[in-house]
Amino acid sequence: MRFPLPRELPILVVFTCAAALAQQPSANLRQADADYREGVEALSHNDLKTAQTKFEAVIRLAPAAEQGHSALGAVLVREGHLAAGTRELEKALTLKSSDGDAQLNLAMAYAQSGTPSKAIPLFQKLDATAQSSQRSLSSAVLAAYARALAQNGETRRAVAEMKEAVAHDSRNAELRDELGTLYAMERDWAPAEQQFSEAVHLNDALAMAHLHLGLVLGAEQKPGATEECQKAYALAPNDSVVVLSTGKAVAEAGHDFEAIPVLEHAVGLEPKSTEAKYQLALVLQRVDRVQEAIDLLKKVVDVEPKNAGALTNLGMALAQMHKAADGITYLKRGIAIVPDDPTAHQDLAAAYIQVNQIDDAIGELKTAIKLAPNLPQLHYDLGTAYKLQDDATDAIPELETAARLNPAGYEPHYVLGLLYMQVGRYPEAAKELESSLKLHPQNGDGWATLGSVYNKLDRLPEAASALRKAIEQMPGQSDSHLLLASVLVKQNDTAGAAAERKVAADLMRKHMNLQRAEVATNSGKSLLASGKIDDAIIQFRDALSFDPSYTEAHLKLADALEKQGKTVEAAAERVQAKKLSPASE
Repeated sequence: MRFPLPRELPILVVFTCAAALAQQPSANLRQADADYREGVEALSHNDLKTAQTKFEAVIRLAPAAEQGHSALGAVLVREGHLAAGTRELEKALTLKSSDGDAQLNLAMAYAQSGTPSKAIPLFQKLDATAQSSQRSLSSAVLAAYARALAQNGETRRAVAEMKEAVAHDSRNAELRDELGTLYAMERDWAPAEQQFSEAVHLNDALAMAHLHLGLVLGAEQKPGATEECQKAYALAPNDSVVVLSTGKAVAEAGHDFEAIPVLEHAVGLEPKSTEAKYQLALVLQRVDRVQEAIDLLKKVVDVEPKNAGALTNLGMALAQMHKAADGITYLKRGIAIVPDDPTAHQDLAAAYIQVNQIDDAIGELKTAIKLAPNLPQLHYDLGTAYKLQDDATDAIPELETAARLNPAGYEPHYVLGLLYMQVGRYPEAAKELESSLKLHPQNGDGWATLGSVYNKLDRLPEAASALRKAIEQMPGQSDSHLLLASVLVKQNDTAGAAAERKVAADLMRKHMNLQRAEVATNSGKSLLASGKIDDAIIQFRDALSFDPSYTEAHLKLADALEKQGKTVEAAAERVQAKKLSPASE
């Protein structure tokens, strides 16, 4: 988890000094001294433009006086002219290396300009000077020192300096938030949570502290994480960092539908943010708004062609839309960037299977297993791929490995049971199917298969019981009734067998009639589209003769009758459709 560094710019302090410029009674030096004093006075009123003008006059009149360069540099930095300000401060230190004001302002400037390695030695000198005088740096300077250390990757040293800053100003919520952020960067969650909680206690309106507290609670898997992020969002609804972080946190907590409007708002606040688009795309992909996700992911990879995650997710999204051939291109690009990512190889294998390139899929899964040999899903996928090639010899060991690595997974046991049955290893098939159904009893096909295996083993009472469970879960399928009938015959229950055969025959007849009704309705729809209304009506009526409960035939017949002006008959058909399917119109 990343915590954004605070965006507040450190306040550059300019210390006044004695008018040492007047060492020689020349007109230039006297004017320089006057300009310097006026610049300091303007600066005390925050009149930066006047101060800049006066200090520029000082260095023209007295270029060797370090005070002028130091003061001008400080003003320029405060105005945001970092490069020019840094040059003036460097000149000041060249003229007088012990100028503490210039050291401090230059350290601040280096930190702001992203060169903390230059800032840190200056902060160290300031700290050493303060200690030698038996005093300490102010909390603001210590905090700036800590930020520079953090920017330089020296987080532990940064923590020590920020702790000292907090000790000097213990009721400063912002400093506590920064200290918590440093702890979080070290993944030291407990003290991070403590500091963020204290920051919220000191200033309940500090949005960033609520956000950070929520993120840490999420990392600790503690309750209240989402609520804290949402408080931050409520406090700062137009802060793009807060909004994006909140959207991500809500999504990671499993609340995708709640996350969508937040992430959409994040994209609206920062239309050029690829991170916001990417996070929104991931959520849309999960909630089956796949085409929208594809559109966003394409925008992301256009801007960031080396974004492996976006490439992989785009490839998988295209595969979800049955465009696996297009998806494979993006998946390969992703793997070229992160060849050691087993999930990327697994995703590419899934796309290959969709386009029936099973050998390529097997190759990708073998690569993934070399990278992550203890992931059960990879072994299951490889076993399934071998099964698609009717290669039980290679499939069985992979599925056995998957079952061993994930004892709670029912799928490997189920597929193993099917394979053992196919190769005639019925006792083993029964054992695996039993294991699968114990873990996942809501598998009607599994009960039907187990019933068939029990029948092969002449375990007739168990076969009848399994088949009845299959019928209970899949009452509309005829095969289980037929198989149960054959088991009952073996048990000399001829009446029960006859009853099951009758049910099976009725189901098959019903299924056949439904197929006929579908064919006739589709034919009628084509005729209706061609303007052949009479012929279409014949087809729709034929469909209803095959299956009077076929709702679509009633609705299409109503459309055709309406075109003939037979509005009453049309209305009657719609009423009938409504009775059969209340959701229809």
